[in-house]
Amino acid sequence: MTKILAIFSPNKNAYSETFIQAHKQLPFNIKFYYGGLVPQNLEGYRSIFNVSIIEKIIVKLKGSLSVREYALLKSLKKQKIDCVLAEYGITAAEVLNVVQYAKISMVVHFHGFDASVKETVQGYAAKYRDIFGYASAVIVVSERMKKAVIEMGCPEQKIVLSYYGPNQIFLSNQPTYQQQQFLAVGRFVEKKAPHLTIFAFANVVKLYPQARLIMVGDGMLLPVCKDLVKNLGLEQYVEFRGVQSPEQVRLLFETSIAFVQHSVVADNGDSEGTPVAVLEAQAAALPVIATYHAGIPDVVLHNTTGFLVEEKDVLTMSEYMIKILKEEGLAKQLGEEGRKRMMENFTIEQHLKQLEDAVKKAVVYRNI
Repeated sequence: MTKILAIFSPNKNAYSETFIQAHKQLPFNIKFYYGGLVPQNLEGYRSIFNVSIIEKIIVKLKGSLSVREYALLKSLKKQKIDCVLAEYGITAAEVLNVVQYAKISMVVHFHGFDASVKETVQGYAAKYRDIFGYASAVIVVSERMKKAVIEMGCPEQKIVLSYYGPNQIFLSNQPTYQQQQFLAVGRFVEKKAPHLTIFAFANVVKLYPQARLIMVGDGMLLPVCKDLVKNLGLEQYVEFRGVQSPEQVRLLFETSIAFVQHSVVADNGDSEGTPVAVLEAQAAALPVIATYHAGIPDVVLHNTTGFLVEEKDVLTMSEYMIKILKEEGLAKQLGEEGRKRMMENFTIEQHLKQLEDAVKKAVVYRNI
């Protein structure tokens, strides 16, 4: 009998959360809940927040659940959910009370900030210990994240290290490596440090005035980066494309010589998980020039599939970008090695199979 899996996500379809949308491919009867850390919407249905006045009074008198929690509990029972896959540790922490009342199993998927932002980790310390005790499996996306959740108190035997897989459309990409075009894809936020990528590129155009940098994405640092480009006199060299579809990004991969991303640990501790764009770039056979940050070194092999530099080492990043332009055939060599490694070790099928196994074990465990 097909198991019924509820996926809990704070957002319905954030453009930067393609990995969550991919989880809807899991071979279960999927019920996708979204809308806050205690989700109040079920995809394909009207809001689940349809609690009568009598029910609200009873819930308040008992005091063990909030009205929002009760509405979610009521829906889980109605949908006969077997297991919950909680996207982000903070989601799991906020719904744990409901899941325990429903007596159903739970798998928790950490993604990045939820295991790194200092305020979040400290504020949820007690709740995280509770979910580590209750959850059947805890999914992490990098070796560094695995170490972090162990330090938070998660039993190592519950941890499943599962890397995201790139969209398969990028595996058919055929870059020409002929244009002196670098590509950056990602949100304009502190941990992706787009301004440092721009500073690195500024050194490149001094030697290669035909070079160009295309930056894809949106975010709070976009206006700052546009001002930086203007003040550095790079307006004719740097182009901002905004949010692009996977197909549009694929076409940009085909006309670029390398992918660049200077990720850093933000002041508040926020770190990447394993950036999907890095996986996609390597699947598209582009060399990656990035930093020794979070899950990036798990994916990018220095001198084999790309180049890695220490965080905030802008000068060395510039040197590797120049090296890609200077040495004919290097981009193709690194890019093809990257694609080969993606196909062998980082496919979406492998990621989904690991999640599938974790959910199946969780259901069996809860029914014992």
